[in-house]
Amino acid sequence: MDQSNNSSKTKIIASTNVFQIEKIEEVGKADYPQLIEISLHLAKEYGRQAVLTKDTIQKYFNTDKSLPFIARYKDEIIGYIIGIPLEELRQESWAVNDENFGKYNTLYTYAFVIMEKYKSNGYARMLKRVYISWAQKRSKIKYITGHVIEGTSNIADENMAIISRIQNWQGTKKSFEYYRRSFDKKESNASIHSPPLEITI
Repeated sequence: MDQSNNSSKTKIIASTNVFQIEKIEEVGKADYPQLIEISLHLAKEYGRQAVLTKDTIQKYFNTDKSLPFIARYKDEIIGYIIGIPLEELRQESWAVNDENFGKYNTLYTYAFVIMEKYKSNGYARMLKRVYISWAQKRSKIKYITGHVIEGTSNIADENMAIISRIQNWQGTKKSFEYYRRSFDKKESNASIHSPPLEITI
């Protein structure tokens, strides 16, 4: 077995004594179990589709098109965030119906998770800040989108807009909001505070 495939190739972006954020260049097989384990924390809120598999790690983490970061605490992976081109989700009707689909100017936040016991330390905020900062550096990217549980998106942020609300997202029996964050300060991103509820079955 090729040893080079076992260890992840990463670049440290930010670090303190015990915590660091790394940009993933390639996830090694040695880190698969930790990533899959952490993704189980997403299943409660986002459904079983949010749980990583070896295939989804390969598809979304190990590609130049994606923007993946991991958070480590004392060398243990405690969370990750990953952005993928909206066009990678062409099988989803909500993605195809996004006005920016096909323009290759939008990163969809495929997953964002920090293990529960580390959430109060500000690590999630730091990880998201790094992700947004790096997304802005990509020349063609003008927007970040994603789905969050209804009421948790930051509508006070003038660069955020709620595009739609989806009931029973991915069979979770919960309402989710599809948001868009614009990097263009001049663009009027008039937040749609009460878009119609879409029904998913």
